[in-house]
Amino acid sequence: MQSVNSNQSSIRHFYDLDIWKEANALCIEIYKLTEDFPKKESYGIIDQMRRASSSIGANIAEGFGRFHYKEKIKFYYNSRGSVCEVQNFLFLSQDLNYLEKKKARDIFIKYENLNKRINQFISSVNRKMITDDK
Repeated sequence: MQSVNSNQSSIRHFYDLDIWKEANALCIEIYKLTEDFPKKESYGIIDQMRRASSSIGANIAEGFGRFHYKEKIKFYYNSRGSVCEVQNFLFLSQDLNYLEKKKARDIFIKYENLNKRINQFISSVNRKMITDDK
């Protein structure tokens, strides 16, 4: 797990964060996955799933760019919410037979693991906030 304190000097940009890298890789996977969805879903599930997926990394980046810890954490929570939104659309895509059950489950688990890592990252930021306030 990467924390705010780990390799502080090497974490200078949001794109140095492992959770951002993971979110970005999963977003690319969602974009590729939804290319095979029916064209009638272009402004429905495809758009919603892509927006939610890209929102995860975007919120991590925006939170990283904020100065105050409470602001940072707010964006990291938003990122976590977007993970759940993607998971919702994975269920829907599976139920509509746009995704095979195994594929939907595999991606769902990847997002579940990302959600856990975001939670750990939020805890790390909280600990840093408490330490800096002393």
